[in-house]
Amino acid sequence: MKSPSELTVRLETGAATTALVYAAAGAAETDVAPVGAALILAHGAGAGQRSMFMVDFSRALSALGVDVITFNFLYTEQRRRIPDRAPALEVCYRAVIDAVCAEVESARRCLVIGGKSMGGRIATQVAAADRQPGVAGLVLLGYPLHPPGKPAERRDKHLPAVMRPMLFVQGSRDAFGTPEELAPLVTTLQPTPALHVVAAGDHSFKLSRKDPAAQAAAYANVQSVIVSWIQSLNAEV
Repeated sequence: MKSPSELTVRLETGAATTALVYAAAGAAETDVAPVGAALILAHGAGAGQRSMFMVDFSRALSALGVDVITFNFLYTEQRRRIPDRAPALEVCYRAVIDAVCAEVESARRCLVIGGKSMGGRIATQVAAADRQPGVAGLVLLGYPLHPPGKPAERRDKHLPAVMRPMLFVQGSRDAFGTPEELAPLVTTLQPTPALHVVAAGDHSFKLSRKDPAAQAAAYANVQSVIVSWIQSLNAEV
């Protein structure tokens, strides 16, 4: 599999960050036809776009026919450990969306945004604040509904304003919010989001027992669900 290409994303402040474009595998490379859609995946608070989770998922999804774009938030690009405040993270995400729409052809047909944990939360905040067309839907991997052990500190007030299709992928043991905690919220949102549960999975979908084959199968199932959901979304665009 070929390496991702780099895309420099410049912000209005003069700062810049790096995005990686994992081009969808062509029919000549695999038996899978390109989906004709682009997915921007933002990393979580503790690891950048080159973490194993981000790289493995990006490669797998691109092999299944989706153009996948990852990027570093500025604090990660600048090798700072503490995330910036939400407004700065949102500015960075919007700049990435603009750059991707300008450079990746499939993004102009069907653009899906989202991310892992914090990255997904920031994607929802960007979508909630911007009702202009352009983002067809959101993929949220381990949505951080609340900090671990603090279920009253909810991070969902803005979600009704997203008003786009959303796919929540949540481990059944996620300390940041279980599927049971998400389910009542999901029923209140329009359009009604999809909720995929990773049985025995934690915040990163790691299973409770060490079984490499079962773990690989769990990840592959999540990736297949994501691509199938994007395909259904793309059919409606």
